[in-house]
Amino acid sequence: MVETSRALAVAGPAGQDATELIEATVRGIVAEQRLTPGAALAVYANGRLAIDLVTGYADTQRARLLDHDARFPLFSGSKPFGAVALWQLIERGRLALDDRVGDIWPAFAQYGKDAVLIRHLLCHRGGFPTTPESLPRETWGARERVNRELECLRPTYPPGSISAYHFQTQPWVIAELLRRVDGRDYQDYLHDEIFEPLRLDHTHVVLPPELEDHCVKLHATDGTDSWGLQLIRGFHERPLYRDMIPGTGLVSNAADMARFYAAIASGGAIDGARILRTETVDKMLDIAVYDEVDPSFGVAVRRCYGFELGGMDEPRRHSPGLTATARTIWHGGMSTSVCWGDRDTGLAFAYLTNGLRRDKAGALTRRDLSDAVRSTWS
Repeated sequence: MVETSRALAVAGPAGQDATELIEATVRGIVAEQRLTPGAALAVYANGRLAIDLVTGYADTQRARLLDHDARFPLFSGSKPFGAVALWQLIERGRLALDDRVGDIWPAFAQYGKDAVLIRHLLCHRGGFPTTPESLPRETWGARERVNRELECLRPTYPPGSISAYHFQTQPWVIAELLRRVDGRDYQDYLHDEIFEPLRLDHTHVVLPPELEDHCVKLHATDGTDSWGLQLIRGFHERPLYRDMIPGTGLVSNAADMARFYAAIASGGAIDGARILRTETVDKMLDIAVYDEVDPSFGVAVRRCYGFELGGMDEPRRHSPGLTATARTIWHGGMSTSVCWGDRDTGLAFAYLTNGLRRDKAGALTRRDLSDAVRSTWS
């Protein structure tokens, strides 16, 4: 087994030994426990990259090792980028939280969706969480077809009433709003306004064909259920990153994701690159959903306007760590990754894998790594 960790000089208050222990833990998860074929961990502390580790295999069948150029599918970890893009337009006075989506997109305001507000999109209260059966996977990148189906969609819940996770419908609506308000499509907007300013050089909405060999292969594990196996087969037949799918199709690496979360956790800027004003970040972190049961998951959730929030006494929501607080923004992706940032400390974390684990072992790994990092830089 080969692993690489870039030479970094930012040890936590507990010392270099604690930092090395975290890296050894990740290596053990891959090489000894064999919970996932490959993994990447990146941590930002005090505004600097403190850990940047990759270990294991990008593709076991081809014996291809991970390196720092490897990209990982983010799945739902893609969603926060769209939320930040909306907040940029709000900050610039081009949108407001209480604007009606239908005023910007008139054909959307049918069948009760005229009551959907921008704020509802940002905390999954739009009322239309289910992806229409009329939109099979192969159509998800077809913008015009997707939009026609969204326009005809009937809400499951009254808009604003229930926070039910919108797996794919919410980011589709956000992407169309961006296009209508700004003029750029989703891919170009994110590149120009987020990826390029923050120098997220390994993050893509659509992965260029010449870079596909740099994307890890998604693997089944002993923690993959039948639903996960079906997802893996579909992903291998047509990877999501070949189409512009706003909420689930992005790819990135751990260093980029930790940098993105560090920028938000530090008040909207890092290394002089600002993507949001500090007061905008603080508005975004206002609690919008407080320990309500999300019917999409059947568990209590806590959300701000764009991210999940930590600090919950709910084992199934402990990916950002038991020591996370309501000032911890986070998001997971298909039980393969978790990324978070602590607003109070500026600490940021990204743990990405290519092994799909929808089991207790995967959840405990994400939780315990998060707590170890927070303890090291507390």
